[in-house]
Amino acid sequence: MGGGLALVGAAGYVFLAVAGHTLPPHDAAAMASFYLLVNIVGPGLFVALEQETSRATSRAIAVGQPLGRVFRSATRLNLTLVVAVVLVLGGLAPVLVPRALTGHWYLFVDVLLAAVAAAGVYLVRGVLGGMRRFTGYAATLGGEGIGRLVLTGVLALTGTLVVGYYGLFYGLATVVGAVAGLRWLRGRPATADVAQAPARGVPDSAMGRGLLLLLTATVLMQVAANVAPIVVTSRLTDDAVTASAFASAFVLVRIPLFVLSPVQAMLLPSLTAAAARGEFDKVRGGIRKIMIAVAVVGGLGVLASATVGPWAVQVLFGARTHLSGVLLGLLGVSTVLLMVAQVLQPALVALGMHRGISLSWLVGTAVLGGMLVLPGDPLRAAVIGQLIGPALVVVGMTLSLRGVLRSSQTDPPAALADARTD
Repeated sequence: MGGGLALVGAAGYVFLAVAGHTLPPHDAAAMASFYLLVNIVGPGLFVALEQETSRATSRAIAVGQPLGRVFRSATRLNLTLVVAVVLVLGGLAPVLVPRALTGHWYLFVDVLLAAVAAAGVYLVRGVLGGMRRFTGYAATLGGEGIGRLVLTGVLALTGTLVVGYYGLFYGLATVVGAVAGLRWLRGRPATADVAQAPARGVPDSAMGRGLLLLLTATVLMQVAANVAPIVVTSRLTDDAVTASAFASAFVLVRIPLFVLSPVQAMLLPSLTAAAARGEFDKVRGGIRKIMIAVAVVGGLGVLASATVGPWAVQVLFGARTHLSGVLLGLLGVSTVLLMVAQVLQPALVALGMHRGISLSWLVGTAVLGGMLVLPGDPLRAAVIGQLIGPALVVVGMTLSLRGVLRSSQTDPPAALADARTD
C-alpha cells in the first residue's frame, strides 16, 4: 500500500514539476488548476463511493450477508454519479475554463475524462478495501502511479509541450490503475469475522442515502483541501508567476496527506467490523494509534514546509518567485488539521455517522470560502482560511465521535442502531 501510494504521489509531483519546467507561466498555472480540479472532481466525488462501498462490503461480510446486492448497488450508484458529474461540470464550464483553466477548453475535456476514469478505479478500490484485499488495492495505486510516470516521461522526452496532452495522459493513467486491480476481485471474501458476528445484524438498505451524505462531505473535503490555489489563480490574473508558485507550494505541503490515504482504506473495514460486533473499545484504540502517527508525520511536515519548502518550490517545481517559509509553514499546519479530519472521518463512517461528517465539512468549507474572497492580499486570505476552516471541521467531527462513543458505554446496541439510522 505504501509503495503504491508513493508512486501515485511521486507521479503527481513529477507531473507538476515537468509542467512547471517546460511550459510558460500562463500554461503552467492552467496545469496546476487542472491538477487541483481533477483532485476535487475525481477523489473528491468518487472517494465517497469507495468509502461507502468499503463500509457496506465489510459490514456484509461481518454479519454474514451476501455481497451481490452491495456490488450491484455500488455499480448503479456509480453510473448515476458519473452522469451527474458530467452535467454539473458542463454547467460550470463557462466559469471554469476562462478563469481557472485560463481559456484552455481541451483541458476541460481532459477533466471530464479524468472524472470518468476515477469512477472506475474508486469502485474497484472500494470493493477491494471492504474485502481486505489490500494487495489488489495497492496494485491499483501502483498501476496508476507507474502509468502516470511513464506517460509524463514520454511527453518530457519527446518535447511534446502541448497542454492538452498533459491532461489527457494524466487521466489515462487512472484507467491503468483500475485495470490493474481487477484480477483481485475474483473469488470469495475471507470469512474470519463471520463466526463472531452477532445475530442482530441488519441488512444494509440505506447505501444510497449514506452515499449522498458522504458524497457531500468528501466533495467539501476536497474543496477545502484544494480550492485555495484555484481562487488565488483567478484573483491574480495579472500575476501568473505568483499564482503558479503558490499552487506549487500548496501541492508540496500536502505531501503528508498522501501518507494517510492507505491508512484510511485499511482503517475503515476494521472499524466497521468492530462496530458491527459492538466492540467499541477497538474503535477507540484504533483511533488513538493513528492519531499518534498523525502527530509525528504532521509535525515533520510542518518543519520541512517552513525550512526547505521555499527552496523546493523554486528548484523542484520551477517557480519563478520566492515564497516565505512562514507562509509554507502555516499551510503545513492546515495540512495537519486535514490529516486529523482524515482519521476521524473513517471512524465516523464505520459508526454510520454520515450526517455528522457532512455537517462538519459544510461549516468548515463555508467559512473557508468566505475568507478566500475577502478583499486584500489573496495569499494572506488563503492561508488564514486554510487554518480556520479545517479547524472547525475537526471540532465538529470530534464532538460527533465523542457523542456516539459515550452512548456506546451505557447502551452499545442502542448506540449502534442510532449510528445505522443517522
